[in-house]
Amino acid sequence: MTTTIGRRRIGAGLIAAATLLGTGAAVAPAAAEPPGPADLPVVSPAPQEMTRTGRDVPLPARVELVVGDDTDPAARTALEETLLGHGVRSISSRDAGKDPRPGRAPVQIVLGDEARADVQDALDGVTVPDHDEAYAVHVDRGAGRLGTVALAGADAAGQFYAVQTLEQLLTDARGGTSVAGATVRDFPAMPLRGSIEGFYGEPWTHAERLDQLSFYGDVKANTYVYAPKDDPYHREKWREPYPADTFAQLTELVEAATANHVRFTFALSPGNSICYSSDEDMAALDAKFQALYDVGVRAFSIPLDDIDYTTWACDSDQEAYGDPTPANAGKAQADFLTRVQQEWIETHEGAQPLQMVPTEYYNTTESPYKAALREMDDDVVVMWTGNDVVPQSISVDQAIEADTVFGGPTFLWDNYPVNDYGQSSGRLLLAPYDKREAGLSDHLAGLVSNPMNQASASKVAVFGMLDFAWNDRAYDADRSWTEAMRYLSGDDPEAVEALLAFGDLNHLAPSFGDPWQPQAPALAADLEDFWGHWESGDRQAALDGLRERAELVDSIPATLRGSDVDPEFLADAAPWLDANELWGDAFLATLDAAQADLDGDTDARDDLLAEAQESADAAAAVIVDPPDNRWGAAPVKLGDGVLDTFLVDVREALQG
Repeated sequence: MTTTIGRRRIGAGLIAAATLLGTGAAVAPAAAEPPGPADLPVVSPAPQEMTRTGRDVPLPARVELVVGDDTDPAARTALEETLLGHGVRSISSRDAGKDPRPGRAPVQIVLGDEARADVQDALDGVTVPDHDEAYAVHVDRGAGRLGTVALAGADAAGQFYAVQTLEQLLTDARGGTSVAGATVRDFPAMPLRGSIEGFYGEPWTHAERLDQLSFYGDVKANTYVYAPKDDPYHREKWREPYPADTFAQLTELVEAATANHVRFTFALSPGNSICYSSDEDMAALDAKFQALYDVGVRAFSIPLDDIDYTTWACDSDQEAYGDPTPANAGKAQADFLTRVQQEWIETHEGAQPLQMVPTEYYNTTESPYKAALREMDDDVVVMWTGNDVVPQSISVDQAIEADTVFGGPTFLWDNYPVNDYGQSSGRLLLAPYDKREAGLSDHLAGLVSNPMNQASASKVAVFGMLDFAWNDRAYDADRSWTEAMRYLSGDDPEAVEALLAFGDLNHLAPSFGDPWQPQAPALAADLEDFWGHWESGDRQAALDGLRERAELVDSIPATLRGSDVDPEFLADAAPWLDANELWGDAFLATLDAAQADLDGDTDARDDLLAEAQESADAAAAVIVDPPDNRWGAAPVKLGDGVLDTFLVDVREALQG
């Protein structure tokens, strides 16, 4: 199996995806189209290899499930829930190695480790890629109406991911449910994939975290880092144990993560008050980590971001390291983190390499701090946010530079779609994950998204980020964005269209400089066409061409609120949907005013313009309050700079 964790020592593991061609494991090219024939369902994240290898297999009311001691319990549970949710009424189980019962079910599903003899028989020559978390799915119609579905994993996680892919290969029609006749051979390009709850402001609720962990299981994420800045026991009160009720919730989260093959990573952020040379502080950290270890946590992180590294918290650090300079802070942090790795992590069975966030986490510029930090234990995994706190883009060259200055492949903490900073005030960030270069998987230990305070609304961007982390060379932002909306809507075409239009109105992605994704690009393109016709004198064509977009924008709130879209998404988006309703009214009234003007009815034109202005003023006054975000109550920003500007420009054109 490929080794995939550790600083400096993991380089060979990170390029395994590029060298697996020699072992027969296919790597998807850097193409925009998803792998596999067009007549197969879309699978997300995009598999490394998917081909049609036979006819679809109808899923009957009764199926036989073949399992063994090697079968992953979580995968089996997920499979049974999937089958029962798609019309199967009876699942009979048979242990591998035992003869089938007379009158066995017409469809047999074999689930287990790739090495099991009956699994290999069901795979019929298809191999599982030689990679951690790899899997293969092989659907064989066989003779007559008999069918076999093989779900094989290189490990337990691979089995679980095979089941997630099978669910997407099921197609429902009037005649019932069928399994697409496909063969999938797949593995993740990045070892660590998920999210870090690392924002400022209102932390997610317990229910939201449980929902997120279920979502991560669906989309083949394996990492959740618990690091909410405004949890006092994570940061200010890091030495103190969690209250019993909070600790009970953390325990439930660990259990839910395990059930979804997600690694619950507990982060403790002591940098504002820690005494690096103190045995007492080491003991406090030991006790905090041990409590979480005892309930099943095996991954730990020590973020040292957003702290002052030019002061010491104790006299003993002054004595041990000298004046508080960045270089000396780097030395103190390196010593402390090495101690945690060697004295705590390596003495606890099953514990993963320690993760950390450096104080200089936002660039690849060589510095005395980074030089000192490189002296820590090689196994400590360093997180990095790209070449800015909120980067415009992230390239392979930048990742290579990060490899150099941090001493090994970094774990990318991507600050999208997080909206806890002033430039994001009043915004819901729904643009697709974009402007991250294919090939980053060769140079990163992993990738996590720092999401919004609005948990369910974050799923749009996180879905795309996880698609990219799984198979960055086949990632297509537009395809993935559409699939994210399908996931949120339960594959309701009308709701998908409305979600994409709503996402377009919330497309602007801010940074600490210029926005790195534009506002409402689809609407802006339609408006450009409008003005082209208008200015050429063909005003009727301009109005007719834009009417469909205006009606779509106007219909978004009613469509989404009347659909099966995730109710928590609708709750997160409520203020923006309220504003959307009013902007939609203003949009339609403005077009009606232009039509009245074209028809020569100036009184109707003026009445409609007044109606549009009233709606636009009301839309601009919609406030996000009470807010989840630290920016406080703020006006909703929706399509700003595009839709509002257009309405003003049309008014001026009609009244000029």
